[in-house]
Amino acid sequence: MHELMVAQSLLTSITAEAEKQNAKPLAAGISCGIFNAINDDTLLFAFEAIAKGTICEGVKLNISHKPVQARCKNCQNIFEFDIASPRCKNCHSDDFELMPDPPLLLEEIEFDTE
Repeated sequence: MHELMVAQSLLTSITAEAEKQNAKPLAAGISCGIFNAINDDTLLFAFEAIAKGTICEGVKLNISHKPVQARCKNCQNIFEFDIASPRCKNCHSDDFELMPDPPLLLEEIEFDTE
């Protein structure tokens, strides 16, 4: 299960930062591309299961999905790809290339400030 390895990596990273901050983590924000191979529900379940009994127990994971970007071969504009209207938003060309899907990133950790 790929999600379990991702959950373990998140747990390790959040725990390490919590120790550096000497604070209890409350929430963590992660982002990834929409074509990632992660199932959100499975990742949330795996993280909750492995966080039990650790400083990360109860941490809420907030997952955001970044849209697919494309680069126009005509004007070099980078735009959010829309399958319903697959044209450059700047010059309306249909000659473009899809950019790589954004990777999974741990973007922020919220800590208890008290």
